[in-house]
Amino acid sequence: MDELLARHKKEARDLVAATTGMRKQATKSTRKEVLRRIAQMEQDLKDRHERELRELTGEAQEAEEITPEQLLAQMNWGSEKPAEPAEKEPVAKTGPKKKRNRQKERLAKRETEFKKLQQEAEDEASAQPNLKELELKNIADLCTAARLVQHNITPDGNCLFASIADQLQQRHNITMTVQELRARAARQIRNDPDTFAPFLFDEDKMEVRNVEEYTDKLETTVMWGGDLEILALAREFDCPISVMMSGRAPLRVNENGQQPELRLVYYQHVFGLGEHYNSLRDMV
Repeated sequence: MDELLARHKKEARDLVAATTGMRKQATKSTRKEVLRRIAQMEQDLKDRHERELRELTGEAQEAEEITPEQLLAQMNWGSEKPAEPAEKEPVAKTGPKKKRNRQKERLAKRETEFKKLQQEAEDEASAQPNLKELELKNIADLCTAARLVQHNITPDGNCLFASIADQLQQRHNITMTVQELRARAARQIRNDPDTFAPFLFDEDKMEVRNVEEYTDKLETTVMWGGDLEILALAREFDCPISVMMSGRAPLRVNENGQQPELRLVYYQHVFGLGEHYNSLRDMV
């Protein structure tokens, strides 16, 4: 426990140091996104620490419980013929018998509690809302209110860039391929590392990822794009980009951009591969 708490304290200090640097590096145009990113990092660390503490305390409690193997050994021991003289036999029989019965009761109690918890978990799961259906309905309502229709994009690692390519064609009359957009985003990040560094923070290693390595991967693989690439392309094309989401206010970056706004929609639960972006066109 002491070792875990010491590690948690160190990770908390490291996160404070990292986020302090992120705040200092944030510009006026990126401050809102940086603060949102910091809040998410802090929440993720808190959740992980709480989970690890629960797991550790749970293991400690289990260690105190008698195992079935121990119970079996005690039962076998209790059934052996006593080696003590006859006058001590009642004492020898009484001790193990009582202990054996207590262990049986504890095991039975644990089994009952386990089944109860299992049933409660099943009941809770069945009572949870269907996140996929809820997300679909919320976004459909938002699209109707904003007079927008979705243009479906293939759900893969290129979905963000394909959505932006469709938006550029629809709203800027610019034709770009997915690969060209990846290269443009990578160039923006390389040319202004101070602006984009807060988005490159690696929470596992508690350090900022290497810009060259990240942008090389961005250009040469089908890695998923996210907030970092949205900001880079918004700056590249001098336009705001808004991202509609279920249950949250739209994300809007580069609000001072001079060109027409690009509109995307973000899904978190609908697609099996995970996060997904679609393009939003104006309703005709």
